[in-house]
Order: sequence, then structure tokens, then C-alpha cells
Amino acid sequence: VLGALKEESRRLLEVPAAPVDWAAKRPFVLLVVGVNGVGKTTTIGKLAAQHVAAGRKVMLAAGDTFRAAAVEQLAVWGQRVGAEVVHGKEGGDPSSVVFEALKRAQAENVDVLIVDTAGRLHVKQELMEELAKVRRVMKKAEPSAPHETWLVLDATNGQNAIAQATTFKDLVEVSGIVLTKLDGTAKGGVILGICHELQVPVRYIGIGEQVDDLRVFEPRDFIDALYELPGPDKASAEASA
Repeated sequence: VLGALKEESRRLLEVPAAPVDWAAKRPFVLLVVGVNGVGKTTTIGKLAAQHVAAGRKVMLAAGDTFRAAAVEQLAVWGQRVGAEVVHGKEGGDPSSVVFEALKRAQAENVDVLIVDTAGRLHVKQELMEELAKVRRVMKKAEPSAPHETWLVLDATNGQNAIAQATTFKDLVEVSGIVLTKLDGTAKGGVILGICHELQVPVRYIGIGEQVDDLRVFEPRDFIDALYELPGPDKASAEASA
């Protein structure tokens, strides 16, 4: 029974989706969204490090103008991984920052532009509308942008994550999910319902604070960790004990 449960769970997570082709556009624009405290900025920094290591020229846009610490945190990540960071004034219009970043990315032959955004509480309609504005303004500089929009979800959020995912997908056409904070006690089982209902693939998982703690999502490995079924040797040892 447990084996069948694992297989069905894996099937739910294997949402049909082609691998991301980062060379399809130049610059390839990735918009990162999510509520406060889920780890968007950290995820962006880790992802930027992977692209730089792959030989790509990366630029980061500090679209979270509502929180000064967010800009500073992104600037630290940019310096750490070797990516230019475009930012505006604290409290300024995030749309203008994103527009400027995209124009500069085009002029400087940047391969990947990753756009950070403020933590948008899904119950705050005015903030969600501002995020939609960012997307509209982005298209003025590049009609095909953003090429991917990833929603960052905290694995500890439980069922509330489903409401977040539904709202964000309706507003900004989420094309991928990053599940963070899997280094604690949370197992992130809520992602089964999200993938089943929204048919959006999980692209990465965050398993810690270090730069290399962002891993490509593997459904089978995730399910094994989720259910933690004991192997024959472990089961026999437990039975003997």
C-alpha cells in the first residue's frame, strides 16, 4: 500500500514541463515572486551563483523597493557571486527599477536577468496589483518577458501555501515553483496538492543557507524523503530490537 502511495504521489509531482532553456532569449528574464519571508532573495542569490558558474553573465534587479534590507541583501549576493545589481531609491517605484534593469541587460549583453520583488501578501489586493504592474511595464521593454515566473514557497507554510500559489498563478501566470526551508522539520507535503491543482512544476528546492543548497527538484528523491520508508535492513533491525 505504501509503495502504491509513493508511486501515485510521484505521478502528481511529475507535471509535464520542458526543461528551462536559458539560452532561448538574451537576456532571459526570470521574475521571482512570493510572500514575505519565504526566501526569495536567498534563492535568487543561489540561482545566480549557479548561472555564473555555468559561464553566463547575470544581472539582478532589486524590485523589492519597500524593504531596504532586501536591496542590501541582494547587493551582498551580487558581490558574492559576481553579478551586477540594479536598484533604485528606497520606497521608489519597483516597475521603474525593473524597466531600467531590463534595458541595461539588453545593452550589456546579459544572459540572465533575475528580478526580485517585494513580499506580496496574497490577501493584499493592492500589492498584488502592483506586482501585475511590474509585469506590464517589463513587457514595454521586452514583449516576451518575463520568460519564466517562479513562485517561492516556504515548506513550513502548510495549507496556506495552496492559497498563495492559487492567487499568484491567477495574477502572474506562475510557470515554476521553488520550495524552500526543507532543511528543518517540514517535509513540504503540501506541494502534492499544489502540483495536482495548478499543474505547475517544481523546479528547485532549498535545503539550507549555503550557496550550494539550492538543488534541482527530483520527484522520486523528494517522495522517498517525504515518506521515509525504512529499507529491509533497517526494518529487520527494528523488528529484532
